[in-house]
Amino acid sequence: MNIARIGLQVLIVLGGLFLTLLILLHKGKGGGLSDMFGGGMSTSLGGSSVAERNLDRITVGVAVVWFTAIVGLGVLERFSA
Repeated sequence: MNIARIGLQVLIVLGGLFLTLLILLHKGKGGGLSDMFGGGMSTSLGGSSVAERNLDRITVGVAVVWFTAIVGLGVLERFSA
């Protein structure tokens, strides 16, 4: 049980850091931190590029894994003796 708890805690920390990085890489709507990474040099063609859609999918996937790890850790804490 300790190995699962430690594994979930590591997954939560690494997932949180990676999720923060992914969120900062998203294109902003008008300045901010995303301009620092090159988000301000985009053209307004109306649609999102393939890279932006893939970034959205990866961000949602990491968020789901992060949330699942939090719920799993909560279940372990609740039912541990």
